[in-house]
Amino acid sequence: MLELPLFPLNTVLFPGTPIQLHIFEERYKRMIGICLSTRQPFGVVMIRRGAEALGSLAEPYAIGCSAQIIQVQRLEEGRMNLLAVGLDRFRILSIDAHAQPYLVAYVEPYPLVNPDSASVQAAQELLRAWVRRYINALSEANASQVDFEQIPTEPQEFMYAAAALLQISPLDKQELLSQESAAELLQGVITLYKREVALARNIFSPGPAFQGAFSPN
Repeated sequence: MLELPLFPLNTVLFPGTPIQLHIFEERYKRMIGICLSTRQPFGVVMIRRGAEALGSLAEPYAIGCSAQIIQVQRLEEGRMNLLAVGLDRFRILSIDAHAQPYLVAYVEPYPLVNPDSASVQAAQELLRAWVRRYINALSEANASQVDFEQIPTEPQEFMYAAAALLQISPLDKQELLSQESAAELLQGVITLYKREVALARNIFSPGPAFQGAFSPN
């Protein structure tokens, strides 16, 4: 069991992926200051109930991801811009909302089950094909410029990077982050890629009937 300060957000962080944060609240200035001085990570958790800032402490989902600060830009009045990277998934066992002005949780590691199984390895190539289709669809619509070659190739890192790349709701991403096994995560990611590629094609490649509605004749 580990003790971890928590940063509840309206976003989801996956292992191996970056996150940029602007720190302006006093409670999180204090939390990040401690993390910087001790070089300890903090936990990024999606908010289940409550507000992200300037209010009472939010209630988070149980599955989150630890984050290590890799770059800091210090601003006026103690504010900071941070760049952090996701480390490992964790599951919250209990929360202390009184010891500090921010949430402190007792957590346990939550690694993927069977990440190296033969079925997972076999499905990796299928996922890679869908990621390529998705990136191409976004590129054609000028909605995003992503270099496929920059995505990690190690299987587990690739799954998480693929999940982070999807332009879907935070709730959908939280569901992916919470999957227990690599096979469940992989299937969930592939299903969402199929859906999003189909949506991108329908939105950005209108058929004759749609085009005709805007014909000058």
